[in-house]
Amino acid sequence: MTSLWFTADTHFNHDAIRKYCHRPFESCQEMDEKIIANWNSKIRTGDTVYHLGDFAFGKEDSVKKYRYRLNGKIHLILGNHDYKNKIQRLAPMFSSVHDLLEIKYNHQRLILCHYNMRTWNASHFNSYQLHGHSHGTLAPTGKQLDVGVDSNNFFPVSVDQIMKLMLLKPDNFNFKREEK
Repeated sequence: MTSLWFTADTHFNHDAIRKYCHRPFESCQEMDEKIIANWNSKIRTGDTVYHLGDFAFGKEDSVKKYRYRLNGKIHLILGNHDYKNKIQRLAPMFSSVHDLLEIKYNHQRLILCHYNMRTWNASHFNSYQLHGHSHGTLAPTGKQLDVGVDSNNFFPVSVDQIMKLMLLKPDNFNFKREEK
């Protein structure tokens, strides 16, 4: 069973995002409840989740309310709406907080950032870049994937899904294939 997940741009408690991103919900509460239900239908208590930014709007108590309703150990990659002064006070409820993070899964390098990048560390070795921020409006370049809820039917994306999807994507434009 998958225990590693990725998502971004939940924008909990952010009513205007429904209009900006044409989210199909009648209210902010309906949107939040759907994203929470989808999250908890996939992610178990011991699972690891990398949230690639724009977690929630509102004061600290509001943000905490959303965090504690979600399963999993959440590592937050800061987005443009995750104001650093607020997140620093909220950091104890996340397993870690980063601006950008590089992890490995089965020897594959994954570069995690809120923003879509043209190049990233080891992109010339065909590393993968996972991002949010664009809400499904930017075409990927090579081995990139928008893991945001708007691009994934309001569900988190498993590492297994990502590995399968990346096999279908073209190589990074700067990939240097080793000559034998």
